Amino acid sequence: MDLSTSTVLVTGANRGFGRALAAELLGRGATVYAGARNPDQVDLPGAKPISLDITDPASVAAAAEATGDVTILVNNAGSSTGADLLTADLDAVRLEMDTHYFGTLSATRAFAPQIAANGGGAILNVLSGLSWVSFPDLGAYCAAKSAEWSLTNALRLQLADQGIRVAGLHVGYMDTDMARGVDAPKSDPIDIARIAVDGIADGAYEIVADDVSRQAQPHWPEASPCCTRNSPESSRPA
Repeated sequence: MDLSTSTVLVTGANRGFGRALAAELLGRGATVYAGARNPDQVDLPGAKPISLDITDPASVAAAAEATGDVTILVNNAGSSTGADLLTADLDAVRLEMDTHYFGTLSATRAFAPQIAANGGGAILNVLSGLSWVSFPDLGAYCAAKSAEWSLTNALRLQLADQGIRVAGLHVGYMDTDMARGVDAPKSDPIDIARIAVDGIADGAYEIVADDVSRQAQPHWPEASPCCTRNSPESSRPA
């Protein structure tokens, strides 16, 4: 995919990994909309700030209406409440699912028709190594990311006929505000952004960006009908 002729919308682009992704895409010559709840916080030269709260359907619809030229959607916006599945307030648990699952679905439903109308393109969902494993103290986040991974696989099949490639990016902890309190090895978000954008350009379907995620990655038998193969055709159940 020629990124220099692409128009990309990145959600959650005002800081952290989203900002690193937007910067990498700009460096490849793409036109970039930097989606953020507070677009005034977008300080990336060359990016086009746009108001976007993926948990608010009206905000998502307004962003889609305000653009029209998007060919790549990067679903990056996220949250991490640290909610325990058994003891946390259910509103905190719902926020994880509303953001990572329903927010990703809402943005995809809004922008996929636009991408298809512009001749096709790609969608990248920023997932996690925790899509595949779970920790008790991050139960709500892990469950939401696992649901988002399943959503990614389903959308890959459903949107293939519209010329839209759907990819998932799996990565462990990155050195961003979200992981500030984590005492564990962290990847440089600039390095991961480069890997992610390389994956988009190469047409990859599943981008496993670090050793942590590679260790967590399921290894399905060759006869498995799981939707994690490298093409929509081979992902379909037998």
